[in-house]
Amino acid sequence: MINPSLENQIRYVTNAAGETTDVLIPLNLWQQIVGALRDSDSGLAWIDEHEPNAQLLTDPKTSFQQTPSGETFPVSQLWDD
Repeated sequence: MINPSLENQIRYVTNAAGETTDVLIPLNLWQQIVGALRDSDSGLAWIDEHEPNAQLLTDPKTSFQQTPSGETFPVSQLWDD
């Protein structure tokens, strides 16, 4: 989790028109953000955002096919692997 005390250290860079163009953050905070992106348990990993749709639909599709024969399981079980 990002340390709340670092929030006060974030600075914004603006251009002559007053539009925000960049953000400056402490290195420690940057390293925490990058670490979260690399941590597959955070849900922010690249694979979580770019997982093929076919793979995402496999479990629900199988579940729908099993329902008529009475083979069902809780939806929460889809995420238990």
